[in-house]
Amino acid sequence: MNPQNGYDIEDLSVGMSAEIAKTITDADIVLFAGVSTDVNAVHMDEDFAKTTMFGGRIAHGMLSASLISAVLGNRLPGPGTIYLSQSLRFRAPVRPGDTVHARVTVKEVVADKCRVMVDTVCTVGDKVVIDGEATLMTTSKRKREAAGK
Repeated sequence: MNPQNGYDIEDLSVGMSAEIAKTITDADIVLFAGVSTDVNAVHMDEDFAKTTMFGGRIAHGMLSASLISAVLGNRLPGPGTIYLSQSLRFRAPVRPGDTVHARVTVKEVVADKCRVMVDTVCTVGDKVVIDGEATLMTTSKRKREAAGK
């Protein structure tokens, strides 16, 4: 572990996983709209959203996807992790009141480059709402020790 209690590259192995869960509230959607400036009516206006293919308001896809970032930055690999890339496939809508489970699973570790590739998935119940892959840069105990820190 690094000094911030994140996993160093030397601590990681294929198959490790971590998850968080969050129930998406109306307040989350409003706050995300304010931060992102995405005020699309499908997120903000129930009357309009009822006329769409979704039949009602849905959360911003990136709001749900941001839970993946929370897993990566807080749990696995955790503090000290740098996001390099992320692919996302939005599979199903998330509605106010849904509990989203974001899970990451290590699929490849490249120790000499301090890189780790993870599968990412968000679910609501048994339904996959987002899936994808991410590439991250992690901390390294070996490199810290070589630098005398």
